[in-house]
Amino acid sequence: MQTKLLPKPYFLKHVRIEKRRAERSKAPLTIALINFENKTSDELNNFEEFITPLPEYLRETDIIGYVDDNVIGIIFPDTTEKGAEQCVSKLINGHEKPPFSIVTATFPDQIFHRFSAEQQDPETLSPFFLEDSTESIPLRYLVKRGVDIVGSLLAILILSPVLLITALLITTTAPGPVLFKQIRLGRKGVPFTFYKFRSMHSSGDDRIHREYITKFINGKLEEINQGDMTKPLYKIKSDPRVTRIGRIIRKTSIDELPQLFNVLRGDMSLVGPRPPLPYEAEQYQSWHLRRILEIKPGITGLWQVEGRSTTSFDDMVRLDLQYIRSCSFMLDVKILIKTVKVVIQSIGAH
Repeated sequence: MQTKLLPKPYFLKHVRIEKRRAERSKAPLTIALINFENKTSDELNNFEEFITPLPEYLRETDIIGYVDDNVIGIIFPDTTEKGAEQCVSKLINGHEKPPFSIVTATFPDQIFHRFSAEQQDPETLSPFFLEDSTESIPLRYLVKRGVDIVGSLLAILILSPVLLITALLITTTAPGPVLFKQIRLGRKGVPFTFYKFRSMHSSGDDRIHREYITKFINGKLEEINQGDMTKPLYKIKSDPRVTRIGRIIRKTSIDELPQLFNVLRGDMSLVGPRPPLPYEAEQYQSWHLRRILEIKPGITGLWQVEGRSTTSFDDMVRLDLQYIRSCSFMLDVKILIKTVKVVIQSIGAH
């Protein structure tokens, strides 16, 4: 799979973010600069060959991007210079005469000050919107889009009686609109209107969820664990905002069905990472943002069938990144089949 390198403006933005985080937490922060400049054209042709295996040597938390046309930067959060040098030695391994030079620096080296001082592009960069219109679309994503269109149309037709009955029940039991509309972040942080069947009272606010998601993302799991140490459960239980019919459609995941129209519109996919709220993404560390960079969000995904409410946020992101690396038609089929099983098991649970 092709390695995803952030464009220079976004890589420098991550340098600034990680620099501020290191200043607050006093955690170590190291950067490596891989310089291909002043090399022959033959050596530069090895560039793609060099960067392809990079993910094998990097952690999910490491961030890689362009510093210049022929210079790649790698940010190593929570890593000392010795740790970064160990990774660099793996990169050099097998290259008797590597077509590059590597320099490492640990914060507060002046290199961080120089990068932080560099001006951003003239256009204001949104914290999340990372659109790159010149990027070609891989064939597998075109196939995925075709499957999304056909799959969502068939699902809407087959499930239309369920959609209609649910809409009528919501209308007659809980005053307010049938659909709950919310702004979420899609691929590359593009905002879109997200649809669900309304499962809460119209007067409910998001304060409870904001407090919960902040603790979840920041790893304060003991404060939100609704299970025990052996069987943790990270979700909001007994939410006073949820209606009677809302508890039923949440338990059966029927509340998610209107997202089939999001899939049909092209905002989402049948399978992919769940789309975050803007205030969720504001809590993300830099490496968390990778879950919304490369692929459309989905109705279901690897986390829903493998971890769901029993995993930490970091593990959820790792599952999302694992899916992005391995995305294929057959993997999507397996996840969709497992999703049906998970939903059925939830219906039968007491």
